[in-house]
Amino acid sequence: MALYLGVMSGTSLDGLDIALIEQREQTHLLATHYTPMPSDLRQALLALCASGPDEIARAALAENRWASLAAEGIKQLLASQGLDASAIRAIGSHGQTIRHEPAREFTVQIGNPALLAELTGICVVGDFRRRDVAAGGQGAPLVPAFHEALFSHLGQRVAILNVGGFSNLSLIEQDQPVRGFDCGPGNVLLDAWIERKRGQTYDADGAWAASGQIIDTLLDKLLADPFFASSGPKSTGREVFNLPWLDAHLAALPAYRDEDVQATLLELTARSIIDSLLGAQSGTEALLVCGGGARNSALMGRLAALLPCAQVSSTAAHGVDPDWVEAMAFAWLAHCCLERIPANRPSVTAARGLRVLGAIYPA
Repeated sequence: MALYLGVMSGTSLDGLDIALIEQREQTHLLATHYTPMPSDLRQALLALCASGPDEIARAALAENRWASLAAEGIKQLLASQGLDASAIRAIGSHGQTIRHEPAREFTVQIGNPALLAELTGICVVGDFRRRDVAAGGQGAPLVPAFHEALFSHLGQRVAILNVGGFSNLSLIEQDQPVRGFDCGPGNVLLDAWIERKRGQTYDADGAWAASGQIIDTLLDKLLADPFFASSGPKSTGREVFNLPWLDAHLAALPAYRDEDVQATLLELTARSIIDSLLGAQSGTEALLVCGGGARNSALMGRLAALLPCAQVSSTAAHGVDPDWVEAMAFAWLAHCCLERIPANRPSVTAARGLRVLGAIYPA
């Protein structure tokens, strides 16, 4: 038995998810902790997603703050469980992605794992993506191998859908290597649009989107982006899908209501997911959803309507809390690194072969 911690902050930048797992033959979630992201740190990290002055210093300062925030959350979680740092074998820290451009052979996550190890007194495994990119892969998504470990026992054609800032699918079939890829924007455009128009960081339960009507001409233009026509392996990020990308399409519209744009963006998320799934795995029997999108009933309703021949549910239906799957995955990836278990999947990322992922920062 070994205990690991996983730390994850995604493209929504709302906060840090921290999961405590027990790793035996199977992975068991023991406890969780959520640390909200301070607004000034969120803005600093968002600004680093695009070129700007003094980037190196700004990135160094931001990642130090990120590591300090993660360390404080970890201490609070351990205290709540009556655990000492010595009880934890390692922390798997994803860090914060600020650039992801595998076509140019680089991906950048910041989070200063050396400082995190120093502040917690626990071994940290970080920098999971770059080894796969070095081997010619996309470096993302990394969670399909973990999804396979969690759900391959279901014994049917299963798709695991993670909807965070971006959406990605893991396709699991018996006697076949797991496949997976990014589908496109998940919550990233929905969150950005409602923040611009209503000052809210997210559309709770998809209520604002549900109040609008889909703008068919806009949806067609958005879905015409070359990313959606390409097949996996593929990954994407804010470099491709962002408010300027949306604004360029909106400029061609004679008029629109803000809520109708939100409805169209939700449909873009749902359609890009289901179109990708139908093109990659026909006869899917179950679609299990995790990430923040699993809490969006409007989105879940559209996914079910667009995939009537499959059971669409949250991963909670199979005993895995949808809010914590990604944080659990990075705890599991730390375990794989320390045990020298390859954790990428060439069938997902198109890397030249299996690789042990991560860099180790001893306590």
